[in-house]
Amino acid sequence: MRCLAVCQSELVIRMLDEILLPSFEVDFIVESKPLARRLHEAGTAVVAADPRRTDTYLKADVTPGTCVIIEDSGRRSLKKIIEAIGDAGGTLIYVLGVGSLTDFRKREEELKSQFRELNYLALSELFGGPLLTEFSRSITRLKVQQYQRLFQDADRVLILLHNDPDPDALASGLALRNVLRRTKQTAIIAAIQGVTRPENLRMVNLLDIQVESIAAAQVNEFERVAMVDVQPHYFMGAINHVDLVIDHHPEQPGYSAVYKDIRPDYGSTSTILTEHLRAVDANISERTATAMLYAIKSDTLFFNRQANRVDIEAFSYLYPLADAALIRKMEGAEITMDRLEYVLTAKQNGRLSEQVFCAFLGTSPREDFIPYVADFYLQLENVKWTIIAGIVNDSIVMSVRNLGYQRNAGEFVRKYFADIGSAGGHRAMAKAVVPLAAFRQKFGNLQAEGFTERVLSMAIEFLHEHQPGDRKLVKA
Repeated sequence: MRCLAVCQSELVIRMLDEILLPSFEVDFIVESKPLARRLHEAGTAVVAADPRRTDTYLKADVTPGTCVIIEDSGRRSLKKIIEAIGDAGGTLIYVLGVGSLTDFRKREEELKSQFRELNYLALSELFGGPLLTEFSRSITRLKVQQYQRLFQDADRVLILLHNDPDPDALASGLALRNVLRRTKQTAIIAAIQGVTRPENLRMVNLLDIQVESIAAAQVNEFERVAMVDVQPHYFMGAINHVDLVIDHHPEQPGYSAVYKDIRPDYGSTSTILTEHLRAVDANISERTATAMLYAIKSDTLFFNRQANRVDIEAFSYLYPLADAALIRKMEGAEITMDRLEYVLTAKQNGRLSEQVFCAFLGTSPREDFIPYVADFYLQLENVKWTIIAGIVNDSIVMSVRNLGYQRNAGEFVRKYFADIGSAGGHRAMAKAVVPLAAFRQKFGNLQAEGFTERVLSMAIEFLHEHQPGDRKLVKA
């Protein structure tokens, strides 16, 4: 497609020449003969002519299909230039606002009141987004190159996940090993407590992800240690120093790390690792892309929870690289009879008040039943918060979910449980793990019904912030 650009400054000409070629055949018109001579000697297709004259555009063979770009730096002659182009038969006109103009929208309205078909573009708006993206990618590239150098000479590298790792942790482990240019022999993916959830076991088996079980004391045996989708505070003081932390949960104090990249506004750690891989132009295998795509979809509930533009961009980038059929197969393990039993237990023991559903599941052999039930009941009509708890290995484990536009779930668990255990999370999802003895010391030896009512009353108090309201408990 042919494009004619009417410009005054060399910087704008060189920028347009770089951007538009080779997609467009670009010719330039400038008023300054010395500038035209200099650009011509540099190989630019340019002529010196008066942009206010109609014959200038007749000689340039402007047609209704010619894309005409006019640099607008605030000159009074702009309207005469537009009129001359129109008289010569030009209709596809773009005005590019640059230079000292400050109120581009006002300028656009002024021009469009006279030239309705005109298109107005502000260079600052066009340039700002791509520039920020490139700066961000450059900063990420620098971070990645720094930790790559730190890890490159180590014989034994540990990539540590949280207990009972979920898809985001598993995929992030694979992705980081890719960034570090390591194999499963030179970079071990491990967890102190291994994979137990049905859909995660299926993911591990289908994608052949090896997750080794290690003790906290073994961490010191590795030359370099990285954590993904988790931070050292999670391990209750057992691990205080690591070389690298990459996580999307809110940053926690109390540990040291050589490098860390923590972005709580991201919906998944896999999104962060996607940016790391792209920043260093790493090749992403189908297996890794499939794991990361499934992780982003899982952690954001397919963009219904704690997701933003960067998660969607990562998903779009990974989608053509992944095996969609394999993802559908992994998702097939979601509902099991064991999980259904706990859904029914929550129905029998739960309480619903003011759109908050709370239930105590009793003793559970696996932690994953608790967040599953919390996610399940959030789908019910008239439920905006779910708080589900159970006892796992002599600890109270609590999962909190909400629709994300009310009070912060992470603030709720931190307010009531951070002083006696581990508690934190995002606005829409949070978790608390409290030793049973510590919970009883603070709240008493509550039985199932008393536990549910106590926690539900705390939640309603938190949501109301001591404002009066109907707090009558009703059977779920």
